[in-house]
Amino acid sequence: MSDTIELDTGLSRLSMEGGVGAVLPPASRDQLAAYIALLQKWNRTYNLTAIREPERMVTHHVLDALAVLPHIAVASAENSEREVRLLDVGSGSGVPAIPLAIARPSWRIVALDSSHKKGAFLQQAVIELGLANVEAVVARVEDYSPEQRFDIVISRAFSDLATFAEAGARHLAEGGRMVAMKGVYPDEEIAQLPATFRVIASPALAVPGLDAQRHLIVMERR
Repeated sequence: MSDTIELDTGLSRLSMEGGVGAVLPPASRDQLAAYIALLQKWNRTYNLTAIREPERMVTHHVLDALAVLPHIAVASAENSEREVRLLDVGSGSGVPAIPLAIARPSWRIVALDSSHKKGAFLQQAVIELGLANVEAVVARVEDYSPEQRFDIVISRAFSDLATFAEAGARHLAEGGRMVAMKGVYPDEEIAQLPATFRVIASPALAVPGLDAQRHLIVMERR
């Protein structure tokens, strides 16, 4: 399988595989393309991601983020119209926060990162893409003090599961879920989770054009 794919083809394949493509808002395709263009522009100067080619940004960032949506929709009562509150810890270049915000404009999303450089990009992306449902925050997760807690706390490549669970738990609303985007199935990390957390789902993800293992680890407090 190729490790790149064109945006429209990738969205169509997500749709055919029962994923997010069929239920994206009408303007989302253009917003996703604009996000990739903005990321490519900033990346030339600020080195936000090791992925340079826009074709690989489609697979490794946009489609990778959107592939999780059916599974976190289950974690949020399977209702894309309800105002779900989601915190992306260590958002970096905006993955998964920005693609998810484009796909679900009714959700309220905070993109959190401790890097001022990455925070500046996130804030610019919010402005240029017209993402009224996203707040970009520069802070360490341990220091962040939001007014409300979150239904979903998610991360990609932030840390091991135990560190993520301990750092993010304070921001989790009653009945909320913590979701970690991983590559190969993290047996050792799951074994080292604190006893206060349990894994309730661990689906393998099929990301169009991405020839690599991807898993989602969904956790809740006991």
